[in-house]
Amino acid sequence: MTAAPILEVEGLAVAYGAAFAVRDLSFSVPEGGIVALVGSNGAGKTTTVQAIAGAMRPRAGRVRLAGAEVAGADCAEMVRRGVTLVPEGRLVFPQMTVDENLRMGGLNARAAPNVTRNLARVFELFPRLAERRNQLGGSMSGGEQQMLAIARGLMAEPRLMILDEPSLGLMPKLVGELFGLIQRLNGEGITILLVEQNVRQTLQIADRAYVLEKGRVVLSGAGSDLLDDPFVRKAFLGH
Repeated sequence: MTAAPILEVEGLAVAYGAAFAVRDLSFSVPEGGIVALVGSNGAGKTTTVQAIAGAMRPRAGRVRLAGAEVAGADCAEMVRRGVTLVPEGRLVFPQMTVDENLRMGGLNARAAPNVTRNLARVFELFPRLAERRNQLGGSMSGGEQQMLAIARGLMAEPRLMILDEPSLGLMPKLVGELFGLIQRLNGEGITILLVEQNVRQTLQIADRAYVLEKGRVVLSGAGSDLLDDPFVRKAFLGH
């Protein structure tokens, strides 16, 4: 039986001034799944997830979380409802320690009572962060900062975690570890909405994927099926 959707996006439109980056975009994310948005630079992927997470206000359309309308809700409200965005570029607090960065992620009312438990959980997932809990975030490597950004997102106790270009700038070895981590988080019950430039590895782990062009869905299907799609192979896989 197909899981009920935790996220439903219908007719979403988002603009920067008079220029629309997303038009009439619709897709859904089943609870417990991994869904990917793929496409070239400028396709509207980051704008879409920012609108869902409350960082941008849609011009039109509906966004439902577990059946409740949330279009136009701000970031704090979305975090309270269980949606966490790990943004492109990591955006850790460079002058704060690892420990302080993590605690910032757990400040919302949903997670604040469980900070100690959640710290223990993320340090189990990321032993390197436990070893460096007193190190400044800005002094860490790119891979370590990406770990920290994801761990900070986990501190908010998300039902839905949105990952925007998490592999960007990572060494190939770390990219493989990252995708393994995403699958592990999903196996622990966190629904994943993934925006990624690494199309091959993304489609290998995604239950379903949507291909965006100019802010619209032009193709969708199971991740494994899209790996063999002629358009996807030519546009993104070099075949």
